[in-house]
Amino acid sequence: MNFQLPEIIDNENGWGPSPAMLPEKFRDIPYAPYSKADKLGRIADWTTPEQKEKEATGRQRQNYRYRDQYTAYGHGASSAFSYTHAEDEATFSVVDNRSPAQKKASYRAPGSNKNRGGARNQQRQQRNNQYQRLGTNNRNMPGNKNNNPQRTRDASVNVGPEWKVLEEIEFNRLSKLNLEVDDGEDVSSHGFLYHYDKSYDRIPAKTEKPLLPSERVRYFISTSKDPIIKQLSRDDEAVVFATDTILSLLMCSPRSVYPWDIVINRIGNKLFFDKRSNGVYDYITVNENAADPPIESADKDNINSPNALSLEATDINHCFAMQVVNETKRHEFEKSNPFVNSTEEIEYMAPCAYRYRRFDLSINEEENVTMIVRTQLDSVVEQTNGNSFLTIKALNEFDSRAQGAGGSLDWRHKLDTQRGAVVATEMKNNSFKLARWAVQSILAGADQMKLGYVSRVNPKDNNRHVILGTQSSKPREFAAQMNLSVSNGWGIVRTIIDICMKLPEGRYVLIKDPNKPVIRLYAVPQNTFEVEEIIDDGDDLENDEEDVEK
Repeated sequence: MNFQLPEIIDNENGWGPSPAMLPEKFRDIPYAPYSKADKLGRIADWTTPEQKEKEATGRQRQNYRYRDQYTAYGHGASSAFSYTHAEDEATFSVVDNRSPAQKKASYRAPGSNKNRGGARNQQRQQRNNQYQRLGTNNRNMPGNKNNNPQRTRDASVNVGPEWKVLEEIEFNRLSKLNLEVDDGEDVSSHGFLYHYDKSYDRIPAKTEKPLLPSERVRYFISTSKDPIIKQLSRDDEAVVFATDTILSLLMCSPRSVYPWDIVINRIGNKLFFDKRSNGVYDYITVNENAADPPIESADKDNINSPNALSLEATDINHCFAMQVVNETKRHEFEKSNPFVNSTEEIEYMAPCAYRYRRFDLSINEEENVTMIVRTQLDSVVEQTNGNSFLTIKALNEFDSRAQGAGGSLDWRHKLDTQRGAVVATEMKNNSFKLARWAVQSILAGADQMKLGYVSRVNPKDNNRHVILGTQSSKPREFAAQMNLSVSNGWGIVRTIIDICMKLPEGRYVLIKDPNKPVIRLYAVPQNTFEVEEIIDDGDDLENDEEDVEK
């Protein structure tokens, strides 16, 4: 018998099969392994030197020895042929990330060893399904340190097809701005204040005090509809006008998560920062900055949804400010409340004072960038060296065990003994809200900032509440505790003013993206939101009461 050697074709020019051995149709295709099951043996493994293996411990040596069988040859080359998504999937969220093996049901006979812990596994599975029904995945469950919820929120206002984007600014750019501005000066003061009841400073959490409802009303008048601001504009007292609620939102905007919008009207050489009726400024958010904030629910009876919590917090703030004052002692300002027209109406008004204050945002002496802001005070304390003016706000606890609580401590047990931890948690979960309150107090020139701690009587009932305690802080010290830079806020305001002053007369809307840390400036038609003409030299101030909105 004759043995004939097979033909051997050597590839002298490179690595891999010789071109002569490949069919014509495969010659221009780059080589890659056809199966990930192909293994790379130890003879070609240069990643584990022999000396390193000798020095390894027994467990590590075993890992080195059997690592080869888990490494697929060519696994790194597969990325060259992988499909890349071209669309933006930032808003995509996987509800169920379990593997097919986890989803597949199995049966084990009762009493078998494999069934140990079956009841515990079943309970854990039920909890997982509950959180999936809430719109989250397993990674977003409370207690997981890797929480990173992805939620899609709607914009605060629908962007019309005729709206034109003029500017887009990321929050990280806003955070780098800075402008030092001196304390404001009073231009005009209106209204009256009741004195603060100091007995509320001595309420311990163990002797809680019921929060009483209030029938008094509070007005939320936008900038351009304020009769005092209209007159100040005619008198050329400033070039920019705003209210403390609108301005504080803009100054603290890098901390915001939920969507918002500001209407900016350019009339002549003046700017008016306005709000829409029933906008976000009239309501208070809850745990907006928490790592796992409250989730929107289709269930209208869900008292822990963001909207329900916002309405609850807004009502709590209103009632708390009414309850902690002494109505037998009253402090009158030089002028009456500009939003009431009769003494009967005053009896139904919430006691508050309005300070119209001027701030100079000019960078040099040649320019004139002055702003008048309508600020608000809530109470006054009589002291030996004069009166001390206060702003009054309230934090609220809904259910420390509920989803969206943000790891809140139980106030009834921790407020008296660990108040610092309670405050730190609130600063983390409500960074934007507390920063706005501090800025509003600073703008108003308040000497103190009173914070109340209000909780539900029962976590399942959002209609009855109790006061567990109060806290006093100086606004600038409180801002420093939150690492809040007021000069950064003024830098943001000056930047927006500069952008808008370069635009022609008209109406513009500044909108915070609902799902990204970005703000956009839009040019919109003059009749957008059906707002009346802002400033008309022929206006009769006696008819301004028609512009008042509740």
